[in-house]
Amino acid sequence: MERLLTIFLLFLFLQACKSTDEVDLIVHNANIYTVDSSLTKIEAFAVKDGRFVKFGTSQEILKTCTAKQVVDAQQRSIFPGFYDAHSHFSSLGKLALQADLSNVSSFQEILTLLKVHRRKHPNQGWLFGKGWDQNLWKNRQFPSKDSLDLAFPDIPVMLERIDEHSVLVNQKALEMAGISTQTKVEGGLVEVKNGKLTGILLDNAVDLVRSVLPKPSLAEQKEMLMYAQNLCFTKGLTSVCDAGVDKELVELIDLMHKNNELKIRIYAMLNPTKENLDHYLQKGIYKTDRLNVRSFKVFTDGALGSRGALLLKPYEDSPQNYGILRTSITEMQSIFELADQAGFQVGTHCIGDSANRLVLDLYGQNLKGKNDKRWRIEHCQIVDSADIPKFGKFSIIPSVQPTHCTSDMLWAETRIGKKRLKNAYPFKYLFQQNQLIAFGTDFPVEDANPMYSFHAAIARQNFMHEPEEGFQMENAIDPINSLKAMTIWAAYANFEEKERGSIEIGKMADFVILDTDITDTHPRLLRLTRILNTFVAGEKVYSNYEAGY
Repeated sequence: MERLLTIFLLFLFLQACKSTDEVDLIVHNANIYTVDSSLTKIEAFAVKDGRFVKFGTSQEILKTCTAKQVVDAQQRSIFPGFYDAHSHFSSLGKLALQADLSNVSSFQEILTLLKVHRRKHPNQGWLFGKGWDQNLWKNRQFPSKDSLDLAFPDIPVMLERIDEHSVLVNQKALEMAGISTQTKVEGGLVEVKNGKLTGILLDNAVDLVRSVLPKPSLAEQKEMLMYAQNLCFTKGLTSVCDAGVDKELVELIDLMHKNNELKIRIYAMLNPTKENLDHYLQKGIYKTDRLNVRSFKVFTDGALGSRGALLLKPYEDSPQNYGILRTSITEMQSIFELADQAGFQVGTHCIGDSANRLVLDLYGQNLKGKNDKRWRIEHCQIVDSADIPKFGKFSIIPSVQPTHCTSDMLWAETRIGKKRLKNAYPFKYLFQQNQLIAFGTDFPVEDANPMYSFHAAIARQNFMHEPEEGFQMENAIDPINSLKAMTIWAAYANFEEKERGSIEIGKMADFVILDTDITDTHPRLLRLTRILNTFVAGEKVYSNYEAGY
């Protein structure tokens, strides 16, 4: 009996010596911002099966857990994986096939870049470019197609403006799309001057050309999605909201997720086409660990830069122009009612003060008062002060892009005048209505780097750190709330705050390691922040080898 007792006690001793939890990943010696409700900071955690399972000091975690992968963060700062609450993920992949026309200072420079791009891609049927902005040019005037026709008479050319709400196309593209001086488009504009087409198409008129574009092959579509994913991971993005997608793309993304080809998490906002409405309103919300389909994206107006934003009073630099209503009030009412009945969220593109007022009031007809439906207004760029309280009254989430503010501020007054400019990009006033706000970048309209959004939100400055005193600083957002806006509040805007958006036990282990504590550094240094590692579900999906990490 004593022998059996001795053996039993020895067994218990050996088990006690081995009483460590086997996990997949240990991260220690870190400065970890959990972004939980108490803003707790920790120094170590353990991950198993893609989720956070244990927190503690480095000593505690190393003593009580064993893992094949152990990361010594060397006192680096760790944050929840960043969200982009409004982007065009699938469009980002197209950049590999387009000439980059951003930051050019003249149309002549565009022609030079197009010729270089054509030599690199001689077999492309169409010549694509993206990113031009006439506000950066000396005369600030929209270009015309004349020079394109001379340079590329036999090749269809389509050049998207930076905001994607207007394009310049050549004569060949116009002919292929069947566009003439008599073409009229509801919610869009085919520009005609002196009885001739200029090649400029605004808002819904752009769809005439898009409808005749060649469809990329399945292999090309996959390649573009992978390109976009890899670029996002380099920016620390682990979840993105793809604003404006269709059923076919959603099904491809789902398939690539299931095949473990695509790992980034995607919140899909559907275009309200008949096919999408018929399919998803009947099928209902579709959700996996990496894909969430429960929202419709509606366009109310166009963009401020191309004078498509819908305004309460005319443009200062175009006195007869109030902008463009892209979707009729009747159609919007129908979409909102159908979505509400099926339990789907709505996110509506509103740039101008008239667009924001219109949609806030239409939302109110469905939402009635305080609620948890989490309907969103995307962009909220110009909001009359009388309309801002409606965000609180109807629990509407403002989904904004801080870099739009700092990109537009140098010329916005030209469009809307000094008085209305005070109602532009009112982020803090919007935040105060529900004590939350969601940040995105609208990439590829802006750069996908969330650090640029973070800097623009707190400093209200552009990449040149202008203006020195900041632009309308009464609407700046402090660093902690800016961090929440691209983590837990963005997750909330997607109905995902119980799954991720913060580093908490049981949540998905999406996190980033930075070389800077962005909550406690000088604003001038924020845009220099480097993403060292990006993790999704505890898997390292990006390493900054240039930084030796």
